[in-house]
Amino acid sequence: MPPKVLVTGGCGYIGSHTVRELQRQEYEIVVFDNLVKGHRQAVSDAPVIVGDLLNPDEIGAVFEQHPDIDGVIHFAAYIEVGESMQRPRKYFRNNVQGSVNLLDAMAAAGVGHLVFSSTCAVYGTPQQVPVTEDESYKPESVYGASKLMAEQVMAWYDRTKGIRTTPLRYFNASGASFDAAIGDAYKPASRLIPRLMEHILGQRHDFYINGNDYPTPDGTNIRDYIHVDDLAIAHIAALNYLWKGGDSMAFNLGTGQGTSNMEIINMVRQVTGLEFDVRIGERRPGDAVRIWADNSRARSVLGWQPRYGLREIIETDWRWHSIHPRGFDD
Repeated sequence: MPPKVLVTGGCGYIGSHTVRELQRQEYEIVVFDNLVKGHRQAVSDAPVIVGDLLNPDEIGAVFEQHPDIDGVIHFAAYIEVGESMQRPRKYFRNNVQGSVNLLDAMAAAGVGHLVFSSTCAVYGTPQQVPVTEDESYKPESVYGASKLMAEQVMAWYDRTKGIRTTPLRYFNASGASFDAAIGDAYKPASRLIPRLMEHILGQRHDFYINGNDYPTPDGTNIRDYIHVDDLAIAHIAALNYLWKGGDSMAFNLGTGQGTSNMEIINMVRQVTGLEFDVRIGERRPGDAVRIWADNSRARSVLGWQPRYGLREIIETDWRWHSIHPRGFDD
């Protein structure tokens, strides 16, 4: 029998792409999701248990019903930087306490392998780029702080309960599946590229970027955009690393190349052949100035490397939004 993997938040954007890749590689899967942000249609042919990590009994019941779970990939979290600064309790409660409840359920069930969906936001604006995993932690948002706290909790559960964890600190997840079956269906869009797609499709009156007075070549934020399918493969590589006896270790997941907001806009114009207006808004609290990854640890330890670049990200995202302008029907 193939290993059985529990995927929390598996109906969400990155989670659903990872579920699809797990299925392609013929793993057995159980998805656990509260469907607040996720969509059942995104994993239409996978078993889904609807529940919330904030209810310990609900996640505990999953391990009782599936005593053969071999590992967990944990996505379930709130992820919006701006909202986190306005509603800190929501983010600390869900992202930290939810992770504690999951770890407790894993410990009770004797499951000792966890791949954690973390973020480069734990670094804030780094002193040097590209960013290695040894960069100091100085999150600039509640979202980043909540992910760092969850990582720290996991380190203690490794020490006290033997649950080994690979926090995957990814940079800007982007793009959609190449067959346009699944993509970033969150509405209204919160990420830069999907917001721009909504504007082009007439669903958003104005499109703006948050500030153009940063100390960067064109004045806009610089980020490392990584295709969601590349991220999906990395999660499975990390789980296999743990199954083979690997120690708890964090990994940066990015392309190793920074792209500014204006460069994104210009690539969208190239791919779509469309012109559109861009407005300049105020800086967003919690936004780092520039950040991109040193992914050499993931390359050497996990044997992983990104396959896709910015053009494929924009092409797949445009195809997804063109075919599914309203996201999923559910």
